[in-house]
Amino acid sequence: MTKTVSHWIGGKPVEGASGRFGPVTDPATGAVTTQVPFADGGEVDAAVAAARAAYGSWSTSSLAQRTSILFRFRALLDAHREDIAALITAEHGKVHADALGEVARGLEIVDLACGIPTQLKGELSTQVSQRVDVAAIRQPLGVVAGITPFNFPAMVPMWMFPLAIACGNTFVLKPSEKDPSASVRLAELLTRAGLPDGVLNVLHGDRTAVEALLEHPDVAAVSFVGSTPIARHVHRTASAHGKRVQALGGAKNHMLVLPDADLDAAADAAVSAAYGSAGERCMAVSAVVAVGAVGDDLVQRIRERAEKIIIGPGTDPASEMGPLITAEHRDRVAGYVKGAAEQGAEVVLDGTGHTVEGYEQGHWIGISLLDRVPVTADAYRDEIFGPVLSVLRVDSYEEGLALINASPYGNGTAIFTRDGGAARRFQLEVQAGMVGVNVPIPVPVGYHSFGGWKDSLFGDHHIYGNDGVHFYTRGKAITTRWPDPADAPAGVDLGFPGNH
Repeated sequence: MTKTVSHWIGGKPVEGASGRFGPVTDPATGAVTTQVPFADGGEVDAAVAAARAAYGSWSTSSLAQRTSILFRFRALLDAHREDIAALITAEHGKVHADALGEVARGLEIVDLACGIPTQLKGELSTQVSQRVDVAAIRQPLGVVAGITPFNFPAMVPMWMFPLAIACGNTFVLKPSEKDPSASVRLAELLTRAGLPDGVLNVLHGDRTAVEALLEHPDVAAVSFVGSTPIARHVHRTASAHGKRVQALGGAKNHMLVLPDADLDAAADAAVSAAYGSAGERCMAVSAVVAVGAVGDDLVQRIRERAEKIIIGPGTDPASEMGPLITAEHRDRVAGYVKGAAEQGAEVVLDGTGHTVEGYEQGHWIGISLLDRVPVTADAYRDEIFGPVLSVLRVDSYEEGLALINASPYGNGTAIFTRDGGAARRFQLEVQAGMVGVNVPIPVPVGYHSFGGWKDSLFGDHHIYGNDGVHFYTRGKAITTRWPDPADAPAGVDLGFPGNH
């Protein structure tokens, strides 16, 4: 018997009315456990209307009221970490510890949102001219929408809606239809924290719902995280309909290993960053670039570590890596490994065909390691989004840097070295939005901003941090003059006004 997830509109669960539903599977077993309603245009209109109705009072609410609700939400979120992590594991498949880490990183942005009064302080310049003052303030946009991916069903929504509502906006969230339950749980907790009805709405669906949000006249802005082709489409479509857009796309994150690097540390980092969450991370390291003679030794150390990874259901505390989200995605990932040799790569580890005893119908794939991968190979050119690590060989730092900068993606990158001069050069010369120095997954803390360059970001703003606050607000300059009662009338002056 499958359960049905509901939309969350106007502060309460709403059953799907379109008659269209999609399956949600347990990736460890392959069994359908839940059905999720797919919204039609009328349901999108209802969610946006609820957000629009709530905007008037919410946008004029005090900062103290907003932050008190967010503080209560943070306490509830902290108390329900385990529940939310269990929902993530059941529908995404990642191991429980990884799911808990996702909730913890989402909490960082809630912390940031709790401090929104500092972010919205504004500016004041007095006496810019005789008895004239100028103030600069930031105000909310209106109804904003968030479209989020399957790989972080709790964290990525929390990269968006806490800041958006803290700034005074109302929000419509369209989570992935593959693992929708965590988002509804977050909305329930916010309602328990005292959030007024309609400020946060959760709407499930497929492309029909997405297109309706991108084109809706009452949606002022859209935040998106997903693949590059969809990010490009979201940016073009929403922009064409007059909306502000931040669309974070895909990645091919490189890790440059110089000859002086600590190879044990580099191998540990490569394995952790490539195979954590089964590689279903936009910040996963999917390409290691070995400089000089270190390649053979580095590949051997990576192989020794990778072969020891325990693959199993996320509910088993012994498991280090879980299944992939769907059988179709598993087969797609396997195709890159099966085709690698004929495209010139050396297959060091082949994880295709892996199964787990007692869970034979799950979406399993093992660890794959490819060496001497040509830049023309599909495994290097495409974002695989699975547990496949490619190793490329170069002769020098300059050659490695040029290879990384030639990639159309520019999300995250890392360098492993003991040479401070080389590290400093790299962080200034590499064309990527997030850089790690002996840090393999350089996801910034919540009070900095997350975002890439090139085909990894469409729009002008990164997500969360100061960029997030600026994305969800717009500036207004206010010039005031209060003349002294003793002043003589200024008279008419058609000249261009000056400051004196």
